[in-house]
Amino acid sequence: MKPIALPLVAASAVAASSAGAQLAPATAPPSAEGAKLFEERIRPALVEHCYECHSQDEKVRGGLDLATLAGTRHGGDSGPAVVPGDPGASLLYTAITWADRDYEMPPKKRLPAGVVADFKTWIEMGAPDPRTVEAEVVHSSIDIDAGRGFWSFQKPVKAGPPAVGDAAWPRGAIDRFVLAELESADLHPSPQADPATLLRRLYFDLVGLPPTPEQVEAYAAAWKRDPEAAYAAEVDALLASDGFGERWGRHWLDVARYAESTGKDVNMQFPHAWRYRDYVVDAFNADKPYDEFLREQIAGDLLPVRDDADWCENLVATGFLAIGTKGLNEQNPRQFALDLADEQVDTTTQALLGLTVSCARCHDHKTDPVPTADYYSLAGIFMSTETYFGTVNVIQNRRGTSLLELPVADADPVVALSADEMARLRERVEELEAEQRALFAEAARARREGTGGNAQQQLLRLRTQLANARARLNSVDDDGVLKTVAMGVQDRARPVEPTVLVRGELDRPGQRVERGVPAVLSESPLEIPAGASGRLELARWIASADNPLTARVYVNRVWANLFGRGLVNSPNNFGATGEPPSHPELLDHLALRFVELGWSTKALVRELVLSASYQQSSRFDRTAYERDPDNTLLWRHSPAKVAAESLRDAMLVASGELDTQRPRGSEIAKAGDGRVGAPNPADARRRFARREAAPPEPLYRSVYLPAARDALPEALALFDAADPNLVVGAREDTNVPGQALYLLNDPFVIDRADAMARRLEGEADSPRAQVARAFAIAYARPPSADESTAAIRFLRDFADADSPSNALSAFCQSLLISAEFRYLN
Repeated sequence: MKPIALPLVAASAVAASSAGAQLAPATAPPSAEGAKLFEERIRPALVEHCYECHSQDEKVRGGLDLATLAGTRHGGDSGPAVVPGDPGASLLYTAITWADRDYEMPPKKRLPAGVVADFKTWIEMGAPDPRTVEAEVVHSSIDIDAGRGFWSFQKPVKAGPPAVGDAAWPRGAIDRFVLAELESADLHPSPQADPATLLRRLYFDLVGLPPTPEQVEAYAAAWKRDPEAAYAAEVDALLASDGFGERWGRHWLDVARYAESTGKDVNMQFPHAWRYRDYVVDAFNADKPYDEFLREQIAGDLLPVRDDADWCENLVATGFLAIGTKGLNEQNPRQFALDLADEQVDTTTQALLGLTVSCARCHDHKTDPVPTADYYSLAGIFMSTETYFGTVNVIQNRRGTSLLELPVADADPVVALSADEMARLRERVEELEAEQRALFAEAARARREGTGGNAQQQLLRLRTQLANARARLNSVDDDGVLKTVAMGVQDRARPVEPTVLVRGELDRPGQRVERGVPAVLSESPLEIPAGASGRLELARWIASADNPLTARVYVNRVWANLFGRGLVNSPNNFGATGEPPSHPELLDHLALRFVELGWSTKALVRELVLSASYQQSSRFDRTAYERDPDNTLLWRHSPAKVAAESLRDAMLVASGELDTQRPRGSEIAKAGDGRVGAPNPADARRRFARREAAPPEPLYRSVYLPAARDALPEALALFDAADPNLVVGAREDTNVPGQALYLLNDPFVIDRADAMARRLEGEADSPRAQVARAFAIAYARPPSADESTAAIRFLRDFADADSPSNALSAFCQSLLISAEFRYLN
C-alpha cells in the first residue's frame, strides 16, 4: 500500500517553524525581465516602506534585514521573508496583505493594492534578485580515508572461537572467547551460581520481577531431575511472557530518551507519547527483528504497509523522532528547527550508531572523522522532515504543532468529556472568541492612532485561555471521546537543501551540501530520490548488515543489560574517546551472530543467558579482584542493584498487589495538554462535586508510570531511573541518604509492608511459618536457623496487644528495604 498523507488534528499550525528550516536557498542569476521587475517595482517599495525598520543602515527589527539578498532569503526571527515561487509561505507577503494579525506591515497603513500585486508576481516568478551575496566556505582537514581505519568503522570480522585450556567449562562459542581472555590473565571463572540465586537473577534480568515461592519450588524440583533442561525451560517461558517486553522495552526507552513532556524551560506535556511506549513494549514481546524495528522508528511513515493497522503502527513508531526535548520558548523558528534537527541527529547517532555526530555542529568533530559538512548533510535529512509533537501554543510556547491522526480508531476509546462538559466548554470558547474580537478591534485602533492601552496584554491572556479551551475540544470527537492521534513525523512537501553554518551560527551561512550520511561510514553517497527527504534511505542504511556499527552497538547494549557492563563500556560512544572493546573478537562474533539469527533480540538473549559465563556465581575472589578489579574479564557475575522500576514492582509482588494488566494510556494522557505539574481545576472540581478522594497510588508495572521530564515519580527518580533528557546507555549507580529516607518513611513502602503483612496472616498460621513464607517471597530462599530465630523473637518482643500486625508490618518492611532485596547476586 502506498503511504498517504494523513489529515492532521486541528491545532496550532507550524508554518513558521517549517519555513524556518530552509536556509538561504541557492539562486540563479535573474532573467532580464526579473531583474527589471525588482529594480523598478520591488526595490523602490522596499526602500519607501520597509527599510526604515528592516535595514542595517537604519535598524533591524525582528532580525529581518530586507536591504540585502542574504537578509531577505535568510529571514528574521519569524522565518524566511521570501520563499521563491510560494507567496503563501513567504512571511513578507503575509505581512503586506495583513492576512495575519501578528504580521501586519507596514503597521499603520496598508500598501496600495498594485504594490501588493507586484510583490505577489515577483515571488511567483521565483523572487529574482540581482543583488549578490558571497557565502563563506567551511573547509575541513580531516582525512576520511585514514579515519576509516579505526576499529569500529570497519565491518565485523568473523573469527573462530579460540582454543582454551579448560575444554570442559565452555558451553558454546561465547564461553570460549571469555575463557581465553581469563586464561591469558591466569584467571579462572567462578563456579555456577546455586539454583535459587540463578533463578532470581534470570527473572529480574528477563522480566524485571522476582520469582514467586511456587515458581522457585517447581524449579528446584525440575532442577533435581535435569538441571540444564529445567533452566532452559525457564528461559523459554520468560522469553514468551509479556513481562519480557515490559522489561526489555524499558531498556530501549532509556536509549530512546522516552518522556511524556518537552522538558527545558517550558515543560509542556505530551499526552500521546504513551502510544510510542506501548509500541516498544509490543515490539519486544513480538520479537520484532531489530533491523525492522529501526526502520519503522526512523521512516515508518515511508515504508510499504499491508493494511491500515500496519500503517498505524508504523506512524506511531516514528514517535521516536518526536519525543525528544523541545525549547518551546525559542523566538526564532529557524533556530528552533535547527535545534530540533540537532536533537534528532544526536539521538539517532548515539542510540543506533554509538557516535556523537552532533559534536560536529559548530566545528569538525575533535576526535572522530566527522567534518562539519557531514553533520549538516545528515541534519538536512531531518530538516526535510516535519515533526508533529503537539502541545498548545500559549504564552512561552511558540512552537506547538498538530498531531498525526491515525487511520485506525482505538478499540477501547477513552471518554474524556461528558455531554455537559462539552456544552460548557463550547460556550466558554464562544465567550472568549467574542472578547478576543473586541480586543483585536481595540488594539488595531490604538495602533493606528498611536495611543496606548492594555489591549495587547489582555490579548495575551485571552490567547492562552482560548488556546487551551480549543485544544481540549479539538482533542475529542463530538461524543467527547479522545481522538486517535499520535506523535510522529512525515516528509515535508519540499526537502531542504542543507547549508553549512559557520561555527553553527544562524546568520553565517556557508556552502551548500548534499543530504547524506557521514562519509567515514559510507564510501558512496546515499541515493535520495528527487523530492524525498532521504529519511527512508537513512533508515535502510542504518539497519543494513553492511553498516559496521549498528549490530555491534546493539549487541553491546544487550550484553550490558545482562552482565552489568558492556564489552565496550561506553555504550553511546564507539568513537576515539570511547573505551575500546574488552573482547573485540567476541563483540564481532555476537554482531555477526545477531544478524544470522534474523536480528532477533530474544534469540540473542537466549544464547547469552544459556552461557556458562552468565551462570557464574558472584562469589568474591581476592586474587582475581586484585588483577581485574572491574571484572572486565568476567571472572564472576557482577552483583547488581535492582533497577528502580523492578524495585517498585518487586514490592508490589511481595505485597500481592501487582496489577499486571497494562493501563489504558497514561496519567499524563488523562491530564491532557498543559504544563507539567500545573493543577487541573476541572479534575479538582469534579472530585469535589462527587466527594471523591485523590486518586490512589497506581499498582500497575512501573514502566507505565508517568514519565514527565524533570518530574519523574519519586520511586523512580531516587533510585537512578534513566534521565529522559539524555540518551542513556548505562544508568547511574548511586547510594545516597535520600534512598534510605524514602525506604523508611514513604507511604508507598509502608503500605506495601502492611499489605505484605496481611498477606502473610492469610497464608501462614504461625510466626515461624510467616517468617519462612516472608523469606520465600522476598528472597526466594528459606531463612537460616539464626534468621528465623531472630525474626520470631522480634515479632514476639515488639507485638502490640492492640495491633499485633504492627510488628509483622515492621518485619516485612525490613525485608523490603534490605540489601538482599535490592541487589542481585
